[in-house]
Amino acid sequence: MILGFGELTSMRYVYLALGVWGYLTTVLSNVSVITVILIHKALQEPMYIFICALCFNGLYGSLAFYPGLFINLLQKVQTISYTSCILQVFAIHTYGGCEMTLLAVMALDRYVCICDPLRYNSIMSLAVVYRLIVAAWFYSFIFITIHIILTVRLTLCDSAILKIYCDNWSVVRLSCIDTTVNNTFGMVVVLALMVAMPSLIFISYMAILRVCVKSSQDFRAKALKTCTPHLITITNFIVDVLFEIFLYRFTPTAIPYALRVFMSVHFLVAPPLLNPLIYGLKIREIRVKIIYIYMKIQVANLVFSCLKLN
Repeated sequence: MILGFGELTSMRYVYLALGVWGYLTTVLSNVSVITVILIHKALQEPMYIFICALCFNGLYGSLAFYPGLFINLLQKVQTISYTSCILQVFAIHTYGGCEMTLLAVMALDRYVCICDPLRYNSIMSLAVVYRLIVAAWFYSFIFITIHIILTVRLTLCDSAILKIYCDNWSVVRLSCIDTTVNNTFGMVVVLALMVAMPSLIFISYMAILRVCVKSSQDFRAKALKTCTPHLITITNFIVDVLFEIFLYRFTPTAIPYALRVFMSVHFLVAPPLLNPLIYGLKIREIRVKIIYIYMKIQVANLVFSCLKLN
């Protein structure tokens, strides 16, 4: 039983329309950025490839959340099968883990670019970039897979989930047996993903800051322009996750209903929606290519319409 919907069902069609709009916008914006990077060889550089991976992960996370949301908004009683719930848990948690590891890898890329620019192309070759992306996904997937295996072994005594989607902690809370192992490994996952990765990001940016302090004003301006979209993305995601982990995990019922729903939705909706908009608007090369493709489509449609009229 997905009990987190609560008051949402009284205006289900309004929220359904908003959800469809959000999902279509997310898909369109992420696919646009991915397509532009893939079809333009000039953009097939480390920074843009990492952005492409981040957008792909956003699509994956959205697919884990939105279909279930639509189904439950259309139902009179919000339920989900155990298998579907576990699959959603796995998808949502791997999305979050991969987002964090990819942001850490992108911080490492910015560190090499700014602190060792002369060796950047040799250090961050395309082969290294692809290995880093695979490693980022593998690192997250291995921890989350073990986490889910420990959850699947539990015997459940209840069936009420207080959120609008399934997450691991909500399922573990339903267990009849001792969950010490789950809780302990859960802390390991938090340390591995939400402590180690932000620490790597912090160290990278401290090194970048030291280099910028000793450099010219022009160099600092270029570094700031390069790092700003990444810093915005990091801040947005980490704030969302910290709310999700600490506030909901320890006092779910003490949080007002509207805030609880907002936190859950923001964690899954905002990063996939904002990431391509942040990078698409902030990074001139991507913005120009997207506008160029859009204009070509518009011209093609205009020519096709003229031919039909003739």
